[in-house]
Amino acid sequence: MKFPRTTLILILLALGLGGFVYFYEIQGATQRQEVKDQKQQIFSFTADDVQSLTVKTKDMTIDIERNSQSNSPKWLLKSPVSEPANDAIVSYLMDLLVEGKSDRTLSIPANQLGEFNLDQPLATIDINLKNQKNHQLILGKSDFNNRFLYAQADSDTQPNENVNLLLVSTDFNNAVNRELSEWKQPVDNSNKLPSLSLPQPTPENQK
Repeated sequence: MKFPRTTLILILLALGLGGFVYFYEIQGATQRQEVKDQKQQIFSFTADDVQSLTVKTKDMTIDIERNSQSNSPKWLLKSPVSEPANDAIVSYLMDLLVEGKSDRTLSIPANQLGEFNLDQPLATIDINLKNQKNHQLILGKSDFNNRFLYAQADSDTQPNENVNLLLVSTDFNNAVNRELSEWKQPVDNSNKLPSLSLPQPTPENQK
């Protein structure tokens, strides 16, 4: 039986589309899952493990400490000012540190750190845990398409040795590069109602 030319073309297109769907959806899904599984957790501690943070940027250094007296606010600024911290801002950074993952890891010679701005970093975050252990995250420049930042976690390398670079979310840049006023606890003006100005009674005209 001889099929018309148009029918043969449609059959070939259907077979080709079926093959594409198979390799993309089935085989490709497996490969994408493998890539996803290779993403590396930056740190293994929890938010409750953290006692204090030091965030150093090009503009200033912020010291933040857990409030041992109360859960409201949960965090206190210790430097450059001493006052309650903005819990929402600190929690945003804390979530990135606790939940953040590296998209992939690169191994480079230590003398090439300058190419990723890790010798003069965007920011350095020092984390002190309740168990006296310390961690550090150094943030460098963004990658070529501005999707990730190059970073180093807990670096302890010697010259001429290879170091591991992480690719972390650019949300870290938003989390640390803030004005000092943003780190402070917002002033609650909800209880300060404006005073009401009542009209004064006018005397009646006397005849």
